[in-house]
Parts: sequence; C-alpha cells; structure tokens
Amino acid sequence: MSSKLRFPSGLYGVSPEWEDTGRMLDAIRAAAAGGMKAFQWRRKTATPAEGVEQARQVVALCRELGVVSIINDDWRLAALIDADGVHLGRDDGSLAEARVALGPERIIGASCYNELARAERALLADVDYIAFGAMYTSSVKPEAVRATPDLLQLARKLVEDGNEPRPAIVAIGGITPENARAVVDAGADSIAVISGVFLAPDIEQAARQCAALFN
Repeated sequence: MSSKLRFPSGLYGVSPEWEDTGRMLDAIRAAAAGGMKAFQWRRKTATPAEGVEQARQVVALCRELGVVSIINDDWRLAALIDADGVHLGRDDGSLAEARVALGPERIIGASCYNELARAERALLADVDYIAFGAMYTSSVKPEAVRATPDLLQLARKLVEDGNEPRPAIVAIGGITPENARAVVDAGADSIAVISGVFLAPDIEQAARQCAALFN
C-alpha cells in the first residue's frame, strides 16, 4: 500500500447511533488504542443541539488522540466545530461547493456506492477519498447496494495516476475483522467499520485485528 495518501490508511471507525456521549468517547479511546486512524461521527437521529454538542466532544477527543475526525453529511457542522473533514453522500450537497467552503486543507470523502462514474466525478471535485460499498450485507444499511472487490481494483486504477499524495480508496458496509482481508487485498486503503468494531465484545481487540491487516 502506498503511504502517500490524502486520507489515512487503516481502520476508519464510524459511530453507532448512540445518544450516550460518554459511551461513544470511551469506545473511541478503545478503538484508538487498537490502532484506529480516523473516526466518522455519524448520527441520523440526534437533534441539531444534541448533535453539535456530541460532535464537538468527539472532535476534541480525536484531536487529543491523534485520530482524524470526520463529520457525516454536513460540511457546515464540520467547519463549525473544526473537524478535520466531512463525508458526503449523494444527497448531501455539492462536493465542489464543500471544497470551496472548507478550503484545501480539510478532508472531503465521497460515497460512491457501486458506481465508478460517480467516483470519477468526485475525483474531479478534488475529494481526498472515494468510498465504495456495501462490500457485505450491512446491519446498519440492509438495503444498501452491493459493491464488489473487482470494483475496488478498478477504482485503484482511477487514483494511481502518478500524483502523490493520491486520494484513498475506502471500503464500507458489513466489514468485520473476520471478512476484511479480502477487501484490503482487493485494493482498499482504508476500511470503514461500525458494528464490527463498536459492537464487538472487546472494541480495542477488534480494532487491533482490523489495523493489523495494513501492517
């Protein structure tokens, strides 16, 4: 794996839908101890006020731990609380607008589902990573389209044009410590994991197993 990436290689944790901020912060500490490199705060049910407060605490802890902090869906919130970046799906506004608003230093990631053409458009908008999935059946998004390992290999060809640092390839959806190796071998620079780490009996150990695939 190239080390010259615009987004960290390795385990990319994504938050479960937890109201309990203390629980979330403890889980982030455990996953970081196991080698998690980046963390995405993703809450679909929080009120705006609850969301801002929890996300602010998450970003502060990530900074303290040296973990890259990403906010799901909302680049304005990412800017407000000084997160390291944002992850945007197809319904979350313009990638180009987000890049102009956030500037060149903040990270922007894009959901590309199982669509190589969407990834090509995202790269034209200067994103730092393109995310594909679901790689496996996802308990969080059971209705999600499925992406294949072959698609990751094709995506690698899109980003490996000789320019470094290059955008990263992220795989997401149903990934666990037990099934992640096939995804990494197919070309994922980073694996985004929710349940496989944060609902594991031992979060630190599950994170360590995922992180070890990149050593």
